[in-house]
Amino acid sequence: MTRIKRGTISLKRRRKTLGYTKGFRHGAKSKERMARERLLHAWSHAFADRRKKKGDFRRLWNTRINAAVRAEGLSYSRFIAGLKKAKIELDRKILSEIAANHPDAFRKIVEAAKT
Repeated sequence: MTRIKRGTISLKRRRKTLGYTKGFRHGAKSKERMARERLLHAWSHAFADRRKKKGDFRRLWNTRINAAVRAEGLSYSRFIAGLKKAKIELDRKILSEIAANHPDAFRKIVEAAKT
């Protein structure tokens, strides 16, 4: 009877798992069972944090806008309310970019929101 070499698929699966965990600390990069557990947690955190990132950026934009608006002598809430009254439809991302990079243009927007 001829000899059959086995385990190619399972070896491939192990190597794939350990390839994903390259750079992990301690035994998580070399021990298969620990690597699999760490990977499951890592992937679930990555999924959740991709959604959290959107809120984080919105908070950053709001903080930037607030700082720029207070320098002009207005509060954030009054500024946003003024924008809605003036029918200026710029989102917070664009407003924060304008506030950071183009202060003169932002000053004009604030003036329009004040009236």
